[in-house]
Amino acid sequence: MLQVKFHDVGEGITEGEVVDYLVEEGERVSIDQPLVEVQTDKMVAQLPSPTTGTIKEIIVEVGETVHVGTTLLHIEQENKQKREGVVEDPPETRSPQRNVPYRSVNTIQRVLATPYTRKIARDHNVNIEKITPTGPDGRVTEEDVYQHVKNKQLTTDEPYEQEVGSPSLNVAVHDEEELEYIPFRGIRKQIAKNMVKSLFTIPHVTHFDDIDVTNVMNIRQQLKRDGTAITVVAFFIKALVVALKDFPIFNAELDEQNERIILKKDYHIGMATDTESGLLVPVIHNVDQKSIIELHRNMKRLIKKANEGTLTYGETRYSTCTVSNVGPLGSTGATPIIHYPETALIAFHQAKKTPVVNEKDEIVIRQMMPLSMSFDHRVADGATAIQFTNRLKRLIEHPGQLLVELI
Repeated sequence: MLQVKFHDVGEGITEGEVVDYLVEEGERVSIDQPLVEVQTDKMVAQLPSPTTGTIKEIIVEVGETVHVGTTLLHIEQENKQKREGVVEDPPETRSPQRNVPYRSVNTIQRVLATPYTRKIARDHNVNIEKITPTGPDGRVTEEDVYQHVKNKQLTTDEPYEQEVGSPSLNVAVHDEEELEYIPFRGIRKQIAKNMVKSLFTIPHVTHFDDIDVTNVMNIRQQLKRDGTAITVVAFFIKALVVALKDFPIFNAELDEQNERIILKKDYHIGMATDTESGLLVPVIHNVDQKSIIELHRNMKRLIKKANEGTLTYGETRYSTCTVSNVGPLGSTGATPIIHYPETALIAFHQAKKTPVVNEKDEIVIRQMMPLSMSFDHRVADGATAIQFTNRLKRLIEHPGQLLVELI
């Protein structure tokens, strides 16, 4: 009998959620046939069959979160051909009982947690021994600490009491079966975990500005008339990288454990992308080494894959700064949440024709685009953020200067 385990599908993966089984118990499968889909950090991974055989038992139910090394199902093998890394049950250890991936908390004499997790607990004045662990072997995770803090806040809130003599509220109470429910799992659950971690960890500050995009829009239209269609965001991203080189603090990551700020030398730009499955962040790697037309092509390819659900693990990793182009959705402003553990996220909003007073005190019509930039106040100050956005603003408003910077 072979154990099919959840293996590491990419660097750094530690857990995933079983979202669907593509086979049933008793079904015959062939080698490399997809067996199960597991939602990891930013992608759905299909695990193939390591052998030809029959599905004898499905161990983990859909919706459960599993860690690397957890057995998902058993296959009765028809021949000896199998992939490396697959574990065959020794006859003396086979048991009809389901695998228990975690050791009972009561068997642990001391709470297991990383030094960083313990620091978070101390910062929030929480006794880590009172936190219910969900990690492997009863380990307390960062998310456990945040959830404990949240629960504590909810339970200490004073209940609402209606004043004596006040008219009763006419509130309709529905039976539970009349309510509509949406499953909270998969990408939506992962988004929630990432957002909570970012907000609980990073002190967010958002800076707002307006950028005159008239000139860059005119260049884009001219290129389109000449037969070269380029999205305007490709210009924005190229300008962003030039600005990041001048202000590397926003292409950085705070390493609290080692008390240092890591200034990244690579420029990998994440693109917050709205899909039917939820928010995904495909990454354009080495943006500083790509031309504007190459950026355009990379953006189109990655956004298409994001909407099709075919992004690979590597196409969602290692971003150093993230942008969100919400202008096409009609957005005029926002306070975006930083893509942890980055330092900044820049959102481009809807450009509109606006009357503007120019240097000659004339009222002219220009296309003005709101910009919002959230940054980590532990890493950078407001004055630095303003200087950075001013640099980005000049590059976008004067495309000729951007071209000079790229020569």
